[in-house]
Amino acid sequence: MTPPIDFKGQRALVTGGASGIGAETARLLLELNARVVLCDLAGDRVQQACDKLGAHGAVQGDVAVEADADRMVAEASDALGGIDLVFNAAGIGDDLVPLHEQSTKHWRRVFDVSLWGTLLISRAAGRLMVEQRSGAMVNVSSIVGLDAFPGRSAYGVAKAGVGHLTKTLACEWGEYGIRVNAIAPAYTKTPMVKDLLERKVFDPGVIERRTPLARMAETEEMAKAAVFLFSDWASYVTGVVLPVDGGWSAYGASGDVVKIRHATD
Repeated sequence: MTPPIDFKGQRALVTGGASGIGAETARLLLELNARVVLCDLAGDRVQQACDKLGAHGAVQGDVAVEADADRMVAEASDALGGIDLVFNAAGIGDDLVPLHEQSTKHWRRVFDVSLWGTLLISRAAGRLMVEQRSGAMVNVSSIVGLDAFPGRSAYGVAKAGVGHLTKTLACEWGEYGIRVNAIAPAYTKTPMVKDLLERKVFDPGVIERRTPLARMAETEEMAKAAVFLFSDWASYVTGVVLPVDGGWSAYGASGDVVKIRHATD
C-alpha cells in the first residue's frame, strides 16, 4: 500500500510566507508534520503568520538582496537544524503597461524579487542540500512565464526565468539527490491578485471565460500541487514546471471557452 504524504522530520523554508500561496503551502506542510520557518519582507506580517500557523520561526529580509538571502537561509537552518525543503513563493505583481511605458525601476524590482530572489535563496539552500546530498525545492513560476502576456513583460520574463532556472538546477543537483520543480499558477485568489482586481487592472470575468474550468484558483489548490512535488509521491519527478491553471495553457482556440461550450450544448 502506498503510504500517505507525511513530512515528519522534514525541515522547510517558505519564502513569501506572510500571505497567499506561500502561507497556504506552509499551513499544509505543517498539517502534514513538517517543521517550517517562514520568511518575508514584511517582518510584522510574517511574525503574525508564524504565530497564526504555529510555524517554528519567522525571519525578515529581502530575497533580492544577497546578504539578506544568505542570512535568512542560515537563520532558518539554525532554527530547524538544517533544511530539507524550500518553497520559493516570494514575488510582487506588476501593472498592465506596455514595455515602452514601463518604469525601469519598477520593472527591475519585479524581476529581482521573482527571479533573482529565487536564485539567491536556491543557491544558499542548495549549498546545504548538496552537502547533505538530499532535498527538494519547489519554485513558483506562472502561466505568465509560459506564454506572452502583453503589458506584463517584467513579471513574464522573471517567471520564464524561474522555469528555466528550475530545469537547470534539477540537472545540476540531481546527482546529489536534490529534486527541483516548479508550479506555474494561473490567476489565484491571493492578496496580489485581489489588489490587481481592486485597481481594475483586469476583468475577472474575462479570466473565468478563458479558463476551461471557468473559475479562478484557490490558494489551497496551489499548495496541494506544491506539496505533491515535495513528497515521496513525486520521488522521480524533477525539472518539471507544472501548470496549475484550470486548463488555461491547454486551450489554444480563439474565443472564450465557456461560450464555445455553451454554443454546442
